[in-house]
Amino acid sequence: MERPTKAMMERDLASAALGMVVDLDEPGHAVVHMVVRDDMTNGFHITHGGLVFALADTAFAIACNEDDRITVAQGADVTFLKSTVTGQTLTATAVRRARSGRTGLYDVTVTDETGEVVAEMRGRSLTTDRMLPER
Repeated sequence: MERPTKAMMERDLASAALGMVVDLDEPGHAVVHMVVRDDMTNGFHITHGGLVFALADTAFAIACNEDDRITVAQGADVTFLKSTVTGQTLTATAVRRARSGRTGLYDVTVTDETGEVVAEMRGRSLTTDRMLPER
């Protein structure tokens, strides 16, 4: 059975523009990677924190949309632990920690190509009554 997030990601122009690739898409678990480009760096020539967060947020979105109901971010906190530069590959792995009623808690770890942790994000989700649209 095809996951409803496949259609969601086909419409996700922001993630596509950043070159994100979905490696794993399962209920409560997702892995997404991207290669850092020159236009993703800040004034210090390191990866812009907002783009590291965007990668983590995309993995979070895939993991928390576990069924046909639209689930959105209710909030998130990120901690940046290591800087990266152009050419590096960042991978975000999102895992469900808890889900109760309409709320969920997900942890996302962003690593570089060596496996070193770049950032940690904790996302809080809210499942709505709206259904994911068909393709």
